[in-house]
Amino acid sequence: MHYLKFEAQNDIGLLTINRPEALNALNSQVITELSTQLQEIAASSLRCLIITGAGSKAFVAGADIAEMKDLSVQEAQTFSEAGNQVMKQIESLPMPVIAAVNGYALGGGCELALSCDLRICGENAVFGLPEVGLGILPGYGGVQRLVRTVGLASAKEMAFTARNIKAEEALTIGLANQVVPAEELMDKAMKIAERIAVNAPFGVRAVKEVAQASVGLTVEKTFCLESELFGKCFSTEDQAEGMRAFLEKRNHAPYSGQRKVQ
Repeated sequence: MHYLKFEAQNDIGLLTINRPEALNALNSQVITELSTQLQEIAASSLRCLIITGAGSKAFVAGADIAEMKDLSVQEAQTFSEAGNQVMKQIESLPMPVIAAVNGYALGGGCELALSCDLRICGENAVFGLPEVGLGILPGYGGVQRLVRTVGLASAKEMAFTARNIKAEEALTIGLANQVVPAEELMDKAMKIAERIAVNAPFGVRAVKEVAQASVGLTVEKTFCLESELFGKCFSTEDQAEGMRAFLEKRNHAPYSGQRKVQ
């Protein structure tokens, strides 16, 4: 991968968009590389993934305007569809995904962060959807996800005005989960990932599946899915060990993610 760096350790993956000379802007090659890497991650047994941008200035400063400016109508639609697919891949990963937002998360960068489950931000983080100031609209699902994250009124204000917001305001409106000093960002993201990774992996993935489904399904269907997955948890060694340990008043053994032997 030319523009990506990926490493995994102790069931946690770290995916870095590595194009700092362009503030990690998303061009077609980055999008293609992301799609390929995300397919591999989706099929892995990782328990948590952290996504960040190389350098201290930008998480992802947006889609590559130099590449976009002369696109035809059909080319622009294809460009949007490719980016939308990658954001859906991130959102649909079975394990929780943390965006470690260092610096600018504008346009496509904001949309990428919104596709993650959690957004941990350095104090230097800046979010925005500047597209209407460029004669377009967010093309990677940003409006829909922003509405779901911060509510209709705040999302409309951000998108209509193209106004950037700093980390503390992002925290206030619910766009950021936590804000920490920039130099502590990766340590904080890793600590949260580690806290997630020690839990029963089937249970964590089931929580994500129900949470994601709650956006598109009726309450009744979500309840049915929740009960189904609750039942399936009892097919795992982790459920048996976790409940035994609780009743025996001891710490549970490390969770394995294994099914019970029938």
